[in-house]
Amino acid sequence: MNPHFGAAAVKLCGIAARLLGWRPADFWAATPAELITALTPAETSPAAGIDRTDLDRLMEDDNARTQR
Repeated sequence: MNPHFGAAAVKLCGIAARLLGWRPADFWAATPAELITALTPAETSPAAGIDRTDLDRLMEDDNARTQR
């Protein structure tokens, strides 16, 4: 085994534990793609939310559907 792999794996395991709350078994059970996905920040900014007008419209639409 490459000595650099072991050191890098231990470092990544620690990062996963601190940032993701993963236990060592979670880290070792994860695929590289899962680890990358979990550690990569989202590319889009979080939604700002909706305003009261949009919320009222959604509630009215839901009411109309449930009354059918």
